[in-house]
Amino acid sequence: MNVHKTPISGALILEPKVFEDDRGFFLESYSERTFAEIGITQRFVQDNHSCSKRGVLRGLHYQVEKVQGKLVRVVSGEVLDVFVDLRRSSPTFGRWHSAKLSDLNRRMAWVPVGFAHGFYVLSD
Repeated sequence: MNVHKTPISGALILEPKVFEDDRGFFLESYSERTFAEIGITQRFVQDNHSCSKRGVLRGLHYQVEKVQGKLVRVVSGEVLDVFVDLRRSSPTFGRWHSAKLSDLNRRMAWVPVGFAHGFYVLSD
């Protein structure tokens, strides 16, 4: 997995290894061992899937009591994914970053606990 650090402490853009041939492709979107090797040790307890139409803006969402880190990926289309550091003790408090995530680039965003997160749908 290729790991791209963002200017915001703890937030990452991940590019999984893709094995592709004339039948299609395979990628590993999550592996506890691989994630631990890159510093993501949070326990995964929930998996969500949403579908939004072009021009929809979702977020910015964050949790106060039942905090969550988020692994975000797009299986169809393209979004502009945005996250904001709301951790008061963080050196990057208040800073934000965005990345295009799509079914073509197969990138994923790791959004740690303490961040607001949202996305804007760019595709049909």
